[in-house]
This record gives sequence, structure tokens and C-alpha cells, in this order.
Amino acid sequence: MSSTYDPPQGDIPVLHHDHELLLVDKPAGLLSVPGKGPELADCLIARLERIFPTVRLVHRLDRDTSGVMVFGLTEHAQRHLGRQFEERRTKKTYIARLAGKLEPKTGTVDLPLIVDWPNRPLQKVCHETGKPALTDWRVLKSSDEETRVRLHPLTGRSHQLRVHMLALGHPILGDPFYAPMSAAEYPRMMLHAEELRLHHPDGGAGVKFRVKAPF
Repeated sequence: MSSTYDPPQGDIPVLHHDHELLLVDKPAGLLSVPGKGPELADCLIARLERIFPTVRLVHRLDRDTSGVMVFGLTEHAQRHLGRQFEERRTKKTYIARLAGKLEPKTGTVDLPLIVDWPNRPLQKVCHETGKPALTDWRVLKSSDEETRVRLHPLTGRSHQLRVHMLALGHPILGDPFYAPMSAAEYPRMMLHAEELRLHHPDGGAGVKFRVKAPF
């Protein structure tokens, strides 16, 4: 992974906005929130604030992950959405390309995760001190070299999908942290937040937002 932060430029695609919600398609390579230091100040929320001054953070995607992200535009919306994520009432779907042939076609990873402190921000599986983490997977297509999967995280731990796929022996291709050998061969990490289902803060109706994977 390059040590210099060089985020993609250009407009952020807006999927939906109304009086409470803003949904965008986050590009890969852009931080969700500022990092430490002025060189990491450029991020998704800073760019959105220029157009939507009341935008409020609800959740994050890793820098190298693309796809659907929701923000609140009011304090009420931020609280309402935050509770949905906390209580696991949102449904998130990701698309990933993995190294090797993943079998069987469907399954669940149930492995607790915790920060790998000497190597932070990396995470690791730890049965003693890790927090519960669950991921369902379904194979979409596979060859001996590669597998395309749809992933449903049932919890929201940091780097959950990346570490869970690594634990299965099939790391996400292009992952600079957990598959550094493949990172040089791919233009980006092959992980995309494809769909987000949630309840609208104004009235609670179920809504769905989806962006096709760019890979």
C-alpha cells in the first residue's frame, strides 16, 4: 500500500437526499472521516459538508471500500439511524472478490474480533477477548483462482469482512492490509457495499438503496 494518501477527485455520486437522509456512493480510496494530521483531512464527510452543511455521520466504510453510505441531515435522523445500526435493524450487503475457490456455496463465519494492538489498525480473531462477529456468505461464481461472493455482515466490527474472509483462507483481492501480495496486482480492494436497507427516520418506512459493484 502506498504510504501517501492520494484520494480520488471528482464529485461524490448522490443516490438520494431528502429532509432527513443523504445517501451517497463512496469511492474507493477516500477516507470516510478525517485521519490524524492535515494530510488526511480530505475525506467524504468534509466534501459533503460543502454541499450539505448539516450532514452528520452515522457509520463508516473503510478507506478502500466503495459503495452505499448513509448520513443524517438532522440530529433526529442521526440518532434514529444510529439506533438502527446499533440494534442491527439495518441490512447491509457487500460484493467481494476473493482469492481461491471458496466452498461450500453458502455459510456463516462466527469468529470474535479485536484490534491487533501492536499492528493497529489491523484486527484479528481472538476467542478470549474478541467481540462477537458474524458474517453470512453466498458464492455467486467461482473458479480455481477466484470467487465472487455476496456478504451479509450481521455485526459491524472494524474490518470484519476482511478478517473473516482471511480466516476462511480466501482474503479479499487487492486488500493492502490482509492480502498485501495481491494489492499490487489490483487497482483497488475488491470490496463494495452494494445495498443498504433501513427504516426512514420520518415515519419508519422501510427503504432500500443499491449501487452495482464497479468490478
